[in-house]
Amino acid sequence: MATAPERLLLRLEWKVVRRLDGRLQGAHRTAHRGSGIDFTGLRPYSDGDDARHIDWNVTARLDEPHLRVFTEDRELTVWLVLDRSASMAAGRPGRGKHDVLAELALVLARLFGRGGNRVGALLFDSGMLRVVPPGTSRRHALRIGAELERTAETRGGTTTDLAEMLDAAGRLARRRALIVVLSDFIGDGDWERSLQRLARRHEVVALRIVDTADDVLPEAGLIVVEDAETGEQLVVDSADPLLRVRFRAAVDARDARLAAGMRRAGVPVHRIDTDRDLAEALVEVVARTRDRSP
Repeated sequence: MATAPERLLLRLEWKVVRRLDGRLQGAHRTAHRGSGIDFTGLRPYSDGDDARHIDWNVTARLDEPHLRVFTEDRELTVWLVLDRSASMAAGRPGRGKHDVLAELALVLARLFGRGGNRVGALLFDSGMLRVVPPGTSRRHALRIGAELERTAETRGGTTTDLAEMLDAAGRLARRRALIVVLSDFIGDGDWERSLQRLARRHEVVALRIVDTADDVLPEAGLIVVEDAETGEQLVVDSADPLLRVRFRAAVDARDARLAAGMRRAGVPVHRIDTDRDLAEALVEVVARTRDRSP
């Protein structure tokens, strides 16, 4: 009998992976590409070429400088940094932030893996860290899915330390890699400095998973508001105009701080809403990535 990750991956392969296969590889751009190892031929030397690649035997024979040309190595190591904190449980049943995170993780692991890249995962919650070493196969994507399912019921009750999560990714990825951070970025810690350190060594992309509950206060009279990270509860009048203004201002200020911090670190951040079609959202991410390319 198929496990829950197997059923989810099969559905995603039909609905999402087939629509995106090939687009992600073409959209990825990194300024730190390898020189490759496969010799493909020779060409005349031009000003600005790396003289270390001159084939001196051919140059002497033809009496004209020629370069040895190699196929560029485009394979990547990709690390998925997966936020498993309590705030990621927000959202309606079956389509909460943690559900969207699981779908994104499986899709990205499958897409990058099909391109021959090695994909690893870091599952983070305060006081808990699980690591899936990099691999490429479909079975490997399912292993990431199994770890996500295993951590679904073991979340802690403290506020997420975003800086600690990013620092853990930096310690784990020793060689230059593509690091994709999947989180709602609700938490504390000096995360901007940690993000800047991470972005100096690696190519970093942020996928911010957002639910309506993060941004909108429902008009329902007296309601119990609970901090998803700490469990602290407070009774408020959701119809109070002053409260609604303050809530909106707090949301706008949080979003502005996040955008400014990402911009200073040079990290692109893409918003993924829980009520959005996943394939459409990822196509938009690909399009925006291409727009950033020189």
